[in-house]
Amino acid sequence: MVQKASEHFDTAPRGPETPQPSRPSPGSLILTFYGAYGRELNESGTVPVATLIRVLQTVGVDAPSVRSAVSRLKRRGLLTADRPGSKSAGYRPSPAATQLLADGDRRIHTRPDPDGSWLLAVFSVPESERDRRHVLRSRLARLGFGNAAPGVWIAPSHLEEETRHALDRLGLAPYVDLFRGEHAGFTPTARSVARWWDLEGLAERHRAFLTVHEPVLRRWSRRIHTPAQAAYRDYLPALDAWRRLPYADPGLPQDLLPKRWPGERAAKVFFALHAALRDAGLAYVREAYAGAPDR
Repeated sequence: MVQKASEHFDTAPRGPETPQPSRPSPGSLILTFYGAYGRELNESGTVPVATLIRVLQTVGVDAPSVRSAVSRLKRRGLLTADRPGSKSAGYRPSPAATQLLADGDRRIHTRPDPDGSWLLAVFSVPESERDRRHVLRSRLARLGFGNAAPGVWIAPSHLEEETRHALDRLGLAPYVDLFRGEHAGFTPTARSVARWWDLEGLAERHRAFLTVHEPVLRRWSRRIHTPAQAAYRDYLPALDAWRRLPYADPGLPQDLLPKRWPGERAAKVFFALHAALRDAGLAYVREAYAGAPDR
């Protein structure tokens, strides 16, 4: 169930044409909202439906779409109902979603410092459990691993803790052996990295983020005041778009990446937006929460 739900954290790479990012789904925005703000509103992390509707309408999602997305997230095991059927009904992250959000906090809000060593995941799944093989490949890809050979996946070594956590949570650890080490040849490491990851696809995703959100940062840099609702309206979509990128781009060493790699610029734009808008947006969310009927 959690594996299905985690599809909200993934976006397929775009082609080489001028980036035209798709509109974020209501379900994705709801998960982003809980990650950014929902857990701070009260001890349980429960958010009334009325509050969810108001804060999602601010970023262009209508009430029926919010209710449908909440139902889907509940069926997938990511949201848990609190006082269902009452006027003050609300939803909070399930234990599985809480773990996913905690993993996301570390991945999304910190920049990796790769030391040049690698983490290898070598797996073997019996033919009778071939469905687990697909789940395992999908999970490693979503963690940011590149495919070095059949059954052999590679990532920068700083992903080890999160990889262990994810594989344990999904019951996949018994199929996997993890190794740490250095690339010793024969192909130059930079050429191998270009084979293990779709670097051009990753670069296009960074450029797509910049196309939309770099102008937003320029507009805010010219403003003197930071109105709470406007800050929230620009921050939540930026976070929703950004949070996929650290999973697609695992933080490869800079000297192994193509020249003029857009990832660093995309990161600078996001972290500048985060510093300028996130806390102001929280003031708007608290206002919406306080005003929920029968809270």
